[in-house]
Amino acid sequence: MSTHLHQDSAAAKVLVLDDNDTNRYIVSSWLRRAGHTVVEAADGTEGLSLLASAPDGELPELAVVDVKLPDMSGFEVCEQIKADPRTASLPVIHVSATAIELADRTQGLHRGADAYLTEPIAPDELLATVTAALRYARARRRAERLATRVSALNSSTLAVYAAGDGETFIAAAAAGAATLMESAAVAVGLSPDNRTLHLAAVQEGEGAGSERTEGTEPSVTGVREDSRLLDLLTERALGERTGTETVILSGADWRDLTRREGGGRADVFPGRVALTLARTKRGRPAVAFAVAATALAGTDDRELLSQLAQACALALEALRTRSEEHALVLTLQRTFLPDRLPAVPGVDMAVRYEPAADHAEIGGDFYEAIQTPAGLLLAIGDVAGHSLKAAMIMGEVRHALRAYAIEGHDPQSLLKNLDALLVRVRPSMTVTVCLVLVEPGVRRIQVANAGHIPPLLRHPDGSTRYLTEHGPLLGLNLPHPPVVSHDVPEGSTLLLLTDGLVEVPGEDLDESMEMLSGTLSRSRAELDELCDQLLATFGKGKTDDIALLAARFHRAHEGGAPPGTPPSCA
Repeated sequence: MSTHLHQDSAAAKVLVLDDNDTNRYIVSSWLRRAGHTVVEAADGTEGLSLLASAPDGELPELAVVDVKLPDMSGFEVCEQIKADPRTASLPVIHVSATAIELADRTQGLHRGADAYLTEPIAPDELLATVTAALRYARARRRAERLATRVSALNSSTLAVYAAGDGETFIAAAAAGAATLMESAAVAVGLSPDNRTLHLAAVQEGEGAGSERTEGTEPSVTGVREDSRLLDLLTERALGERTGTETVILSGADWRDLTRREGGGRADVFPGRVALTLARTKRGRPAVAFAVAATALAGTDDRELLSQLAQACALALEALRTRSEEHALVLTLQRTFLPDRLPAVPGVDMAVRYEPAADHAEIGGDFYEAIQTPAGLLLAIGDVAGHSLKAAMIMGEVRHALRAYAIEGHDPQSLLKNLDALLVRVRPSMTVTVCLVLVEPGVRRIQVANAGHIPPLLRHPDGSTRYLTEHGPLLGLNLPHPPVVSHDVPEGSTLLLLTDGLVEVPGEDLDESMEMLSGTLSRSRAELDELCDQLLATFGKGKTDDIALLAARFHRAHEGGAPPGTPPSCA
């Protein structure tokens, strides 16, 4: 508090506005002897022009204004000063030898003045009034600045917590530091999977400060994989400890360190650098910030930067934990899917399984291909919802389907048995499944569909059609219609898919399915290439899992791949 009182009472740049040369000289002399810097003006027009032309960092901190001026009243000058956002907080002290009545003083204060003195004025009275006005104005500006910066801290914290990957996180962290500290800034951190070191820099004048504009967000670069930059920065400030720590580095030390370790873009500081490190868990990588050392003018500045660093460390730890959990459940989910497809004479197959984006929850998409006594059974399905529970149910359904199929049940009976299983053990869940039985000889298929996206059949001449017959979802305890048979000429291609491939929120599903049909119709690619084409065309940026099973039929006497051939999958 004593430091603030001393700063608030320190000398200032003062505008003295008076048309009387003698009075102006006397007042200016008193102020200069007290250590203040004085600029003078002889009338209202000159004084307002002086304020308008002064750069933001060189504006006077206080104005002493005579009430009786030749071109306008001091009251009008005060009103114009207070009406301009650049000078609205500038304290104005009125002085007058003639407008000394109560009504004059009342009018001056009502029209914006911070104090009103009548001549004769004692030097001590003037200087004490100037000191009091400066102390109040500086304290108010400090409080307003702190409130603005706390708001910036909150916004920056929200931005880093909203980041979905390491690149976005580091960009938000650098932008937050630049805005909060009104300085050039650098942020360095490892991606959530600890594989990529990201660095983001904001140069002075490129959006640093409170007035960031669209298009000034920092770009993020990856530092070379063998870089020890983050380790060296951590050693300089934090070591193996948790929490936050700030150290001051010379500009030469910072430049040598970052250039040597591949962080050349971090050279954005003209002088000394304040380096802040934060870590929330022992043994985890820290996150590093650098701003100009001049940005840390006091305890408040250090505390705000430390709070931002701590918030970023917590956000990165949460992002890292989500990434680890997602990788774990994705690995678990993949164990529920077949690791190989059966080798069946007359049928070539390819599959693809694409999980949703890393930040999305896992789903319950699955596929299956089973050699049964009645022929080759192809299946594709989707458990409602996105969660570990959905993935677990997917595994249960797939294993039950395999068991029932090996027992020799026909497709309609398979759906009936799966429905009864869900109703009994998972009464609140629903599942869509499409079953396709390829009869021996590979001349005909049987389709039984429980509410799933219909399979798409491409004939050898390029014509396509969806096999649209379907029944209710599994889990509703409703009867399922008989299977429907379709002839499949030699060279036909059958595509089974989950809705993640074609469904886009807010768009017409029928249009997407028509586009898929057209793409398949025009393609003459082999199955592997076909699957890759479809994923490249329809699967980018999707927020749902995608399962895709493609089968091409030829005559059984042509043979197939050797038994035990692994599936063509990604």
